Amino acid sequence: MTEAGIDEPALIRLVDLKKSFGKTEVLRGVSLDVARGEVIAIIGASGSGKSTLLRCINLLEPPSEGELWFDQEQIDYGRIDRRRLRRLRSQIGMVFQSYNLWPHMTVLENVIEAPVTVKGLAKAAAIARAEELLARIGLAEKRHDYPSRLSGGQQQRVAVVRALAMAPKAMLFDEVTSALDPELVGEVLDLLGELAHEGMTMLVVTHEIAFARDVSNRTFFVDQGVIAEAGPSQKMLSQPQNERTRQFLRRVLHSGAGMTRL
Repeated sequence: MTEAGIDEPALIRLVDLKKSFGKTEVLRGVSLDVARGEVIAIIGASGSGKSTLLRCINLLEPPSEGELWFDQEQIDYGRIDRRRLRRLRSQIGMVFQSYNLWPHMTVLENVIEAPVTVKGLAKAAAIARAEELLARIGLAEKRHDYPSRLSGGQQQRVAVVRALAMAPKAMLFDEVTSALDPELVGEVLDLLGELAHEGMTMLVVTHEIAFARDVSNRTFFVDQGVIAEAGPSQKMLSQPQNERTRQFLRRVLHSGAGMTRL
């Protein structure tokens, strides 16, 4: 687990961020700072606003109100142009639970597409970088395969590598193990653990409580669109102060979810 730079300016800052869909308030005022190199785990019940929070940071969903800062620059999400939006998303990688690989492209083509088309990287350089990353996760021999020929765990690792190929400053992970069979969860969590050890700034929405305890610097419990409790992960997850947090953890651990690394 990397020590976050506490005295450095936050890489990501949210101030009273809100998001509504019609009359439904999903985020009701979320404020948080994420230091460069910090790993944040975000836990909470289904429908609490966790995924919407990540999507607002990446501007897949524009916030309704509040301030969004990235790398000391306030993002004017109401007026952002296409070029600035693409630049922001190239700096904040996002990986979803459903992989989202392009089925008509090979593994290699999936990984090099954005660096070539968005960042303008020369194809030869993009291929070299992709092959280096695929070798790192043990999938170099799969580079010419299509996603349908990969296991769920392999597809999810390729999705992570595809985001890493853009050399982002931060990574957002939205329940990346929830669609995997239990025996495949560990290989994806191992990769996230490696990224944390190397100092990648990450926000991880997860139900893997043991992973959050062992890998993240801080954990945020989101309940009904607000952060109900936050603190250093090991202390908070072993001694939660909020009764809703305690209820949630008891329910998750009793169900057997979140036990992968216990």
